[in-house]
Amino acid sequence: MRLRPTPASSCGFLVIDKPAGCTSHDCVAIARRLLAVRRVGHGGTLDPAVTGVLPLAVGPATRLLPYLDGTKAYVGWIQLGISTNSDDLSGELIQQTPWPKLERAALEEVLLKFCGEQPQRPPNISAVHVDGERAYRRARRGEQLEIAPRMVCIEHLQLTDWRAAEGRFAIEIRCSAGTYVRSLARDIGAMLGCGAALAELRRTGALGFELHQAIPLNQLTPQTPLVDPLIALGQKPRRQLSHQEWQGWCRGQRLQPTGAADLNGIEVVVILRPDGSLAGLAHPTSSGELQPRVVFDAAG
Repeated sequence: MRLRPTPASSCGFLVIDKPAGCTSHDCVAIARRLLAVRRVGHGGTLDPAVTGVLPLAVGPATRLLPYLDGTKAYVGWIQLGISTNSDDLSGELIQQTPWPKLERAALEEVLLKFCGEQPQRPPNISAVHVDGERAYRRARRGEQLEIAPRMVCIEHLQLTDWRAAEGRFAIEIRCSAGTYVRSLARDIGAMLGCGAALAELRRTGALGFELHQAIPLNQLTPQTPLVDPLIALGQKPRRQLSHQEWQGWCRGQRLQPTGAADLNGIEVVVILRPDGSLAGLAHPTSSGELQPRVVFDAAG
């Protein structure tokens, strides 16, 4: 099937419940083929074994991805006593160590130490670039990698089940973009002195979308309705244009301040057409004007 240019009406989001065994790019390719459009992008890579929420932006909505809430939410299981080269159970076994006897309260205390902002080293088998090349490619050639830690923020980390006899526990986590739950599992195991690896993971939220909004990939059809971009933009402040302002907006002109809202500390404002539909995004300047950042109706 030849893909046609994305029509102006195709602007929105698909929220996919990604199954295990396929990549995020596989989901993008399927959506492109079913919708017969070119411009489809995903909002955060999921490892092939991970299931759950994968937002897909369609058409001009792809330009909104950098401005959406990057917070992610997951539920998963971690296995103690095992260390692998990928920090999950799909990797090559490096070491097995008996796990310590732990009461639930003691394990909860350990998890608390990982909450908040802190440095985290990505897994060696990951898509992080090391000297211009993906880390997983270098790791699979047997190279010894030194991946620099990066700052992440774990907003919420809760123990939901502890099976002491099996050395397995379940967690709920809400974290910043760029956080690796595989690395979290590895670091918890290191703190306990027994190693650990991620056993299962399911993403329950991403870019402001939640699991109850997701459609199983095998139920996606050409008739699946797109989610309105305004829903994805959530509670960001909004400014509706007059007909005169809209003409200037389409030519890239700044919007004058109205005094209707305090924009101190605001990074982006949602701009609405006179009919209430999405016209684009703007950034408040120090003078109070709104500088266009994304313009959907730009004049040629």
